[in-house]
Amino acid sequence: MIRKFVIGSPIDTEAVIREFPVEAGEVPGWERNEAEKSLSYSMAPDDIVYGLGETVRGMNKRGWIYEADAQDDPNHTEGRHSLYAAHNFLLIYGKARSFGIFFDNPGMMTFDIGYTDHDILKVTFRDFDAAIYLIEAASLKEIVHEFRGIIGRSYIPPKWAFGVGQSRWSYMDEDEVREVVRNYRGNGMPLDAVYLDIDYMDAYKDFTVNEKTFPDFSAFVQEMKEQGIHLVPIIDAGVKIEKGYRVYEEGTARGYFVRKADGQNLVAAVWPGKVHFPDVLNEEARKWFGDQYKVLLDAGIDGFWNDMNEPAVFYTEDHLKEVFEKIREYEGKNLDIRSFFEFRGLVAGISNNPEDYRRFYHDYKGEKIRHDKVHNLFGDYMTRAAGEAFERLSPDKRILMFSRSSYIGMHRYGGVWTGDNSSWWSHILLNLHQLPGLNMAGFLYSGADTGGFGSDATEDLLMRWLELSIFTPLLRNHSAMGTRRQEFYRFKDKNSFRNLLRLRYALIPYLYSEFMKAALNDGMLFEPLSFEYPSDARAAEVEDQLLVGESIMIAPVYTQNAGGRYVYLPEDMKLLRMRSPKDLDAEEMVAGDHYVPCALNEVLVFIRPGHVLPLGEDAENVEKIDDAKITRIPFRTDPDVYELYDDDGVTRL
Repeated sequence: MIRKFVIGSPIDTEAVIREFPVEAGEVPGWERNEAEKSLSYSMAPDDIVYGLGETVRGMNKRGWIYEADAQDDPNHTEGRHSLYAAHNFLLIYGKARSFGIFFDNPGMMTFDIGYTDHDILKVTFRDFDAAIYLIEAASLKEIVHEFRGIIGRSYIPPKWAFGVGQSRWSYMDEDEVREVVRNYRGNGMPLDAVYLDIDYMDAYKDFTVNEKTFPDFSAFVQEMKEQGIHLVPIIDAGVKIEKGYRVYEEGTARGYFVRKADGQNLVAAVWPGKVHFPDVLNEEARKWFGDQYKVLLDAGIDGFWNDMNEPAVFYTEDHLKEVFEKIREYEGKNLDIRSFFEFRGLVAGISNNPEDYRRFYHDYKGEKIRHDKVHNLFGDYMTRAAGEAFERLSPDKRILMFSRSSYIGMHRYGGVWTGDNSSWWSHILLNLHQLPGLNMAGFLYSGADTGGFGSDATEDLLMRWLELSIFTPLLRNHSAMGTRRQEFYRFKDKNSFRNLLRLRYALIPYLYSEFMKAALNDGMLFEPLSFEYPSDARAAEVEDQLLVGESIMIAPVYTQNAGGRYVYLPEDMKLLRMRSPKDLDAEEMVAGDHYVPCALNEVLVFIRPGHVLPLGEDAENVEKIDDAKITRIPFRTDPDVYELYDDDGVTRL
């Protein structure tokens, strides 16, 4: 059962695609406080709270404050309250009552989930306007299924996008890309994509290519395709202000950039320096911006990633003037501790300053709306611009698209990667924690930067992280300029990396099958154990294992120097200790807690009773996977009981 309630005058975000009558009265079980602009729910002592998509901390969100406020913040530590996205769906799991609730509000919201009071879940709104959807069903799986049914089908990428991708901020020219591909192929490591960060552009201008470093881009794209490699360029949110630059000139002439209260285009800055932001919430501007992708599609590109679309702001021209004026007041003064920190904070607070988000407006559905009231929609609608354009420009063929910033609803147009993480062991666990929450919000095509984007990766960290990433739909090794180069072939134990990458390709028939079933049936690919074992209190406490599809459970190792880990089995399972597609050991294990040894180059996969894991053979890219050569590994069932989904991997569905 789904019921809709309304507070104030909510902005229609188009996150929900079905119409519901608005019910009178308050949301059952929630106390409304007009003065605080809040709704509160009394939790039972053992209630678990799932959801909120891409956030810090564990799968159970109880005990912390989270904010729906998309942030360009690379410091993904436990003290943070928000990351790049706003996914305002909660799933409360209790003995007395379980339900889902979606707060459809594109502005700032705070979720105090047992932080101030362990037994109170308080949701506070900056603007007390929201459409609220209450979802009740017989099980957690059914609640998520019902919610996913009202927000629309999840984005489906091309099948090649399940292959391994290699990326780095600093692939400067086509020869460097060739070198990367040559090293992968020369070391027998499979690869399907190389990602192009901002350095491929002409002076960081969207929808351009540097002709000095990529002199014949279309020919280079074709050259890579002949080697089974897809090039995936980045697109940023800011359009450089430069006379003669077609995108800038067109957007200015047609009035398609966001404006300040006085009607002037906002001048902000990101990679190219001063930029304008396209008003992607304006339907006409959104169509225009989406059509810009055509120049790269025409060059043979069939995949993109959208970045810096919170939107990230290095500074605005207006605020920078204010800061310089204020700094002059400190000149010649004796700065004590308080004045010194104030002085330092002026400069530190230039980027992504909250006041800058109050300086400009959108033309949204015929109304002038200040950005901060719809802030969380910007990344959503930038990716929607691309997704809608792909439907027009490539109606029969799937195009890869994923984004850094998102809101529920964007899941219909693209996937997500979880942004600028670091080469920290804790971020392997964070990667695992985020997967089921993202699935609940509709984001099935997702993954983290394997090995970490910032900091310096070590061989053992990269290997352990890969042992988790071989199960995520998006598997991309990505790192920042100035960090240690972490392409898989650069480390001593090339053989183990080669075998693990080949194992990923052997798993693709199962992963793609389970992904597609989840997408087409509004299900989840990654589930907490409690979804399948709701009466098992011990399973509900497990935060470092996941069910992947219908057949298997994974338990990655995520601590440094560990030679194994403790694993909880809710029922008897078959353990596969996997080192490559052809190097695995199997043993049956009884339900309960176990310490399971796990060498650095091993992956632990547990097959559930009555289920089957189909395992293919390795291939150098997805196109060369032979689905006729699949071994079915059963546990206490007939091998043919598993229904393998497959299609051509290209045609739109």
